[in-house]
Amino acid sequence: MSDELLYVYTVLRTESPPSPPLDLDVPAALGTGLELVAHEGLTAVVEPVDAADFDEQPLRARLEDLDWLAGVARAHHGVVARVGSRTTTVPLRLATICRGRDGVRRMLAEARTTLGEALERVANAEEWGVKLYAHAAPADPAPAEPRAASSAGAPSGRDYLRRRISDRRAQADRTGQAQRAAEALHERLSHQAAGAVLHPPQQQQLSKAPGTNVLNAAYLVPTADRQTFLDGVPTEDDLPAGVRIELTGPWVPYSFTQTAGVAAEPS
Repeated sequence: MSDELLYVYTVLRTESPPSPPLDLDVPAALGTGLELVAHEGLTAVVEPVDAADFDEQPLRARLEDLDWLAGVARAHHGVVARVGSRTTTVPLRLATICRGRDGVRRMLAEARTTLGEALERVANAEEWGVKLYAHAAPADPAPAEPRAASSAGAPSGRDYLRRRISDRRAQADRTGQAQRAAEALHERLSHQAAGAVLHPPQQQQLSKAPGTNVLNAAYLVPTADRQTFLDGVPTEDDLPAGVRIELTGPWVPYSFTQTAGVAAEPS
């Protein structure tokens, strides 16, 4: 059907002879089951989806529903991870929709150069994430509220303000140490990786992770060099006091497969 909506998850090189059929051993995620659409040496992993959710107008409204969007993201990343575990692949943006298989082929043709360069860049490589968090410096014991000095020796308002200033300076020193550690670590890991991307620090309200995020980086690591890279990631004992490190991966190299030029075609 020419007006059938197809959700496009990811793109890989067309293999000849084809590898074991991905559409048979990766379960349906958002629609009626995964399929492959090939064109000019590229193959897209797609799935027919319901127009009531994914046509242009309802999709615009659906994207405001965070619970629905989270479910789509889980399904999207699940398919990409399964495909990426067995071949080099370039994930497309969340909710990339084409109308019919001809629409998918047009997208592959228009983005052939971008997709080909991305596939070349991430071949035989994986993504690792490294985050550093600075924890608040422990505050010195201080009265909850300033009180006037008395003959009994109770802390004065001036004492209270001095303690507050001291606590703020201690926190600033700790944050500064964490930021310097983050800069040094990122420079070192960047030299050990085939590529590096600095993402904006995550806001604590969204990440729910304790501490202030001072490094949020992704590194493209050739699979053959994985252990060398991991050996270069420090433990918390190697970092300044109050700095926590978080290592995640390996992932499909999302951060290194920029597909901003790949346009959906829902209409």
